[in-house]
Amino acid sequence: MKLATIRTADGATRAVRVEDDHLVDLGAADVGEYLANPGGAVTGERTYPLDGARYAPVVPRPGKIICVGLNYRNHILEMGRDLPAYPTLFSKYAETLVGAEDDIVLPPETEAFDWECELAVIVGAPVRRARGAEAENAIAGFAVLNDVTCRDWQFRTKEWLQGKNWEATTPLGPYLVTPDELPGGVRPKVDISTEIDGETVQRDNTGDLLFDPVDLVEYVSTMVTLKPGDVIATGTPGGVGHARKPPRYLRAGQRLVTTVDGLGHCANRIVAG
Repeated sequence: MKLATIRTADGATRAVRVEDDHLVDLGAADVGEYLANPGGAVTGERTYPLDGARYAPVVPRPGKIICVGLNYRNHILEMGRDLPAYPTLFSKYAETLVGAEDDIVLPPETEAFDWECELAVIVGAPVRRARGAEAENAIAGFAVLNDVTCRDWQFRTKEWLQGKNWEATTPLGPYLVTPDELPGGVRPKVDISTEIDGETVQRDNTGDLLFDPVDLVEYVSTMVTLKPGDVIATGTPGGVGHARKPPRYLRAGQRLVTTVDGLGHCANRIVAG
């Protein structure tokens, strides 16, 4: 099953289920609200055309966006680091999110705007200290995310938050795809990639993750209750611009396409802030 949050002609948003050629209204304003109240009415009477749908971030206002750094083996090695014993965590704010086809805003304050394709986990049930099947069942599905980063701000200090939380920089969508539609289920093994103006700059498989989605739900929920609509960004593979010699960064006018097989893609234009 695929779920999405679309923007309607009146400026509102609606949670929908994606069918072959149309979208079925789920009786909620967005996917986050739907996951928090899955028993809400779905009449199937209100539909929208699939063609021309305008996608908001699949969860527009998650209570938490937990991000994992250094979680693909090849990316850890290209950054010159040892394999970690525990996940490296930081957070993002909802204001960073944009839809699958929205513009990404290049801040004038940075000279090192970098790409990071990621598999995002969408939480579907409240869990605390989840283990095993409970952690697996808490995963509502997955989406595409790009953790676009201001590297010069990220490395001003040892803490990364200031490089990761620029407004309107993080596409999330277009869909939430449930685990049953993916090879590997809650531990999906699917190809992930980034293209800039048609050139592939990142390509890997989510099977290369050190800490898989179930591991991350277990680990994060040990600290804090995960709730429906919360997002866990699982980290990026090798090929980021900062690790290249010489470094390479995004520029205004470029088109950034982030793809995860089975989940669709985000195609975003970089625009000057």
